[in-house]
Amino acid sequence: MGSPMAGHLVNAGHTVYVYNRTRERADAWAAEHSGTVCQTPRELASQCDVVMMCVGNDNDVREVVTAPNGVLAGMRPGTLVIDHTTTSAELAREMAQVIESAGGVFIDAPVSGGQAGAVNGVLTVMCGARTDEEFARFASIAEAYSSRCMRMGDIGTGQLTKMANQICIAGLVQALAEGVAFAQKAGLDAHQVIDVISKGAAGSWQMENRGHTMVDQKFDFGFAVELMVKDVNYCLAEAARIGADAPVTKLVQTYFEDLIARGDSRLDTSSLIKRLIS
Repeated sequence: MGSPMAGHLVNAGHTVYVYNRTRERADAWAAEHSGTVCQTPRELASQCDVVMMCVGNDNDVREVVTAPNGVLAGMRPGTLVIDHTTTSAELAREMAQVIESAGGVFIDAPVSGGQAGAVNGVLTVMCGARTDEEFARFASIAEAYSSRCMRMGDIGTGQLTKMANQICIAGLVQALAEGVAFAQKAGLDAHQVIDVISKGAAGSWQMENRGHTMVDQKFDFGFAVELMVKDVNYCLAEAARIGADAPVTKLVQTYFEDLIARGDSRLDTSSLIKRLIS
């Protein structure tokens, strides 16, 4: 997702430096866009007023920021560090303390909208920021690749909002899978069913964007199952910490884990239907 997001920044007139832990990906991006490839996060941070990360998990963020050649080693005072990774809220607070101690500004800013949202520049960004002023500094930049960018509160609230998002998605995708499987086993034209019910009370983004591809058994359009499992683990850990019950999410997590056990970890989350019809 970081690749198209960086491309939108170039198109918006920003000078962009990029780093990827897989050098070939950075080189491929540079061949397509006007930007400079850096050898390390440290080198990148030394060139930039704003540093943005979009990696995998808590430990990936720690490595990019705090390793000997990480962001922290090259960061200048006043640098704005934005983390678009979906992580734990605890990690966001930890990184804020580290960045602020070095004179920088940190915002946790996970995104929703998937690969298509990144490519089309219409991501939703959920932000945890210390102040409205710090958020406003970032929001003017995020316009390049988002359709909505909102401050949810202090550090960590962006990640907590993303958890609520993932909880909702888990239940919605499973319900959609069950509805499609039911329609098929009842002998209905499942495409026709989706066309009709998507305009009523059952309609949702998932139905509009994943319903027909579920019917066609195409699962390469969205967020990978293995990444969803990672995200939902953060959700369930936080739910346990705050005393929030999430029975449906816990159940659907076992279904995602079933898909991983079957070798389907890289399929998108709509592949939940495979458990019901194959």
